[in-house]
Amino acid sequence: MRKLLSLIALFAATHAAACTNFIVGKKASVDGSVICSYNADSYGAFMSLAHYPAATHQKGEMRQVFDWDTNRYLGEIPEAEQTWNVVGNINEWQVTIGETTYGGREEMVDSTGLIDYGSLIYIALQRSKSAREAITVMTTLAETYGYCSEGETFTICDANEAWIMEMQGCGADRKSSKERVVWVARRIPDEAICGHANQSRIGRFPLKDKENVKYSKNVIKYARSKGWFSGKDDTFSWKEAYAAPDFTGRRICDARVWSFFKHHASGMDRYLPWVTGLEKDAEDLPLWIVPDKKVSVEDVMNDMRDHFENTPFAIDSTDIGAGIWSMPYRPTPLFFSVDGKKYFNERPTSTQQTAWSFVSQMRSWLPRQVGGCFWYGNDDSNMVAYTPVYCSMTQLPECYNTPGADAVTFSDKNAYWVENWVSNMVYPRYSMLFPSLKEVRDSLQKAYLSQQSAVEAKAKGMTPEAMQALLNDYSIRQAQQMLARWKQLAAHIIVKYNDMAVKPEENGRFKRTPHGLGEKVSRPGFAEGYARKLVKETGDRYAMPQE
Repeated sequence: MRKLLSLIALFAATHAAACTNFIVGKKASVDGSVICSYNADSYGAFMSLAHYPAATHQKGEMRQVFDWDTNRYLGEIPEAEQTWNVVGNINEWQVTIGETTYGGREEMVDSTGLIDYGSLIYIALQRSKSAREAITVMTTLAETYGYCSEGETFTICDANEAWIMEMQGCGADRKSSKERVVWVARRIPDEAICGHANQSRIGRFPLKDKENVKYSKNVIKYARSKGWFSGKDDTFSWKEAYAAPDFTGRRICDARVWSFFKHHASGMDRYLPWVTGLEKDAEDLPLWIVPDKKVSVEDVMNDMRDHFENTPFAIDSTDIGAGIWSMPYRPTPLFFSVDGKKYFNERPTSTQQTAWSFVSQMRSWLPRQVGGCFWYGNDDSNMVAYTPVYCSMTQLPECYNTPGADAVTFSDKNAYWVENWVSNMVYPRYSMLFPSLKEVRDSLQKAYLSQQSAVEAKAKGMTPEAMQALLNDYSIRQAQQMLARWKQLAAHIIVKYNDMAVKPEENGRFKRTPHGLGEKVSRPGFAEGYARKLVKETGDRYAMPQE
């Protein structure tokens, strides 16, 4: 097998139950794009921007398969005769694939399988020219070689269609080698938006709609054989049979999708009983909805930064968990116990454990080399400016693929580490420091979005070779510019907010006294709400004596 020009860095810990995907159909978007997004969330993970160059392969050439989460060698499979260029999670044909892990029934995991969910994604991207072809590639691989991961939901899109597919193995003790996997896929209507976030989302599905629904031949039969389903075929629900939602699946997972829907449609409060997770017979959250107005790429970027603002699940900025400076983040793990009683933290879309994030924009009316714009960030989506990475790129920005940098090796040339450096200063003093980060983030994002049309208009009139050179150069420059600006931001934050005080600025420069020293700092102290809580908790312990 040929060696990859660039490898995905290893996950440092379990990737399961941690990610979020949103999907926008082409008639639901402002400009006719198909849009999908992904927060790759994993505790302690370090990841680089993936790149698999296009290649031709000789008959008999084999591809080694390594588990995406652990890098454990799983085996090898025949290589395809032709593979396509892949950068990040998009290929040169604008096919984009994302995922979230929902787990499902533990006994369905096939420990003997040769293909894990991450390998399915990147092999399919290398072998597919459309979303439908990617579904065929993925299901054929799983059915042929076995699927060794837990239950998974995949987002599979191209410039014309958006699909959601769910897959689980058939256990290691299956009776037939032909019964290795079960799966179902549904096309998202062009006018709709959809999402998934670590909870199986596909319930009942039309068995005869061959154009918009695909499924394995054994999808119902297998559930019957295990005693998990006994009704009529047309009443079969994938998630009720294989991954029935419990409190965690609704409150920790579906609530993220509900919040996304609430950003774009009225009337979503009707599903509050479902996503609170407390009412057993509550109305289920729909698989998709039609938004009240068209959704833009920038909208989806902002959706990925959500902390349940303006909802009943908003991360309380005044309780003790928020600290002195109203942090909308909570430490992991999500669950904790006090005196034998279990508690949980809310789980929003934006989270500190995001290793990388993307918003993929796929456009059918443009040359495919230009049409696929993969907006990429290398940290918590709330803490990054997404930079453009075009699907035809054959070179990578150094900051997204830095020699020597890894999960335990810091490099100031690496976007992951520089962005985490800044965000980890901001988290504990959020209300004080975040405005400085947001100003830089939004300024860069606005600039990248505003430049997009001019760059693409120029590229459209070029030869394929010149077009590729332009887009390579442009994307690399924007990423490296972002890194340089983030280093400036890091320096600015440590100077401005040193020792919990604030140095005054004027016209973007720190003020000095007439004698050349730094101007007197301000000391904001406790916010009023926090001061009141502190006094309530401590009583008169810190009360000043009456004069």
